[in-house]
Amino acid sequence: MPLSDAAIRQTKPTEKPFKLSDGDGMFLLVNPNGSKYWRLKFRYAGKEKILALGVYPDVPLKLAREKRDEARRLLADGVDPSEFRKAIKTMKADRAANSFEVVAREWFAKYSPGWAPAHSIKIIQRLERDVFPWIGGRPISDITAPEMLACLRRIEERGTIDTAHRAKQNCGQVFRYGIATGRAEHDVCADLKGAIPPPQEGHFPAITDPTALVPVLKGIDAYPGHLVVKCALKLLPLVFVRPGELRMAEWVEFDLDRAEWCIPLERMKTKQPHIVPLSTQAIAILRELHPLTGDGRFVFPGARNQGVPMSNMATSVALKSLGFAGEMSAHGFRATARTLLDEVLGYRPELVEHQLAHAVRDPLGRAYNRTTHLPERRKMMQAWADYLDGLKAGSAEILPFQRQL
Repeated sequence: MPLSDAAIRQTKPTEKPFKLSDGDGMFLLVNPNGSKYWRLKFRYAGKEKILALGVYPDVPLKLAREKRDEARRLLADGVDPSEFRKAIKTMKADRAANSFEVVAREWFAKYSPGWAPAHSIKIIQRLERDVFPWIGGRPISDITAPEMLACLRRIEERGTIDTAHRAKQNCGQVFRYGIATGRAEHDVCADLKGAIPPPQEGHFPAITDPTALVPVLKGIDAYPGHLVVKCALKLLPLVFVRPGELRMAEWVEFDLDRAEWCIPLERMKTKQPHIVPLSTQAIAILRELHPLTGDGRFVFPGARNQGVPMSNMATSVALKSLGFAGEMSAHGFRATARTLLDEVLGYRPELVEHQLAHAVRDPLGRAYNRTTHLPERRKMMQAWADYLDGLKAGSAEILPFQRQL
């Protein structure tokens, strides 16, 4: 006699397990602890088998019967329901193992050790924020170009077209890695050429007019904020490194007696170690800061946590508070130095490029090592610091003069 929901609810457990039949091989197994399991007894290839259909009441009577009928249809087609279920489970596991997010994280783990930490963080955060929520769980081989475009459109609609292009680039790298490892057949990002508007060309705000630079330098000297941020601001124009290289500086990298700062290759965009000769003005700033942060790891630690570097926005926010938003950026001091060292102080462009840690190569195409032109760069960095002091004092020449040899 078929079961009913009321009869199942009223059934009480006994000291031994017992079965309640519903017909066509399906029964409810009632255990002494009160648990109730749906089971289907069937024969396949002359052997009796049992297929689990779920637990009552999570699987109600109606759903259990649907599962039974589905299994019986498979049997009618000559398919073992238990083996079919195993195959489906294996397929789902394979699809999950080959999801876009799994492949992307594997790609990231393989290649990120060779990237600068700040670059790595930006990439994984971009994927986690803008890509994984939408296509991360999809098998990488099933993702279509329209799906990928819809994901990128969400980024574009925020007005961050440059981020959309960067996300497309990163996703293309993941697809190509998936192809190389046998889990994808096509890079759908390659089909999206021209589908996203080109990014707007732009540069970090920078002042290259000596006269206009004076208020910035004086504003930095008068900055009323925390000493750590003030010292970072004062060093930026003197050393003109990338802001990320400065904020993550560690005391072990500095030799104040030799007046050198050696930035390790893992923090450099070029993946080459870099030497920054320190002017007497830069040394004075570091010696002023040392009593405050010298016992820790970072030269410029965070305001709330001494064990991490200061925020990547600290110097930008400080410049904004001084009223220079849109005119001067932390990164802009590189352009300032590049222009004025060439056009005003007359130093050879290749010497300046070396100090900017740009990829300068010899006539044979080989990258110069970190000590190339070091004596000349020492003189240049001191002359640059003296020139900035002269601007603030109103005594520096602001017009181009004969190039230094």
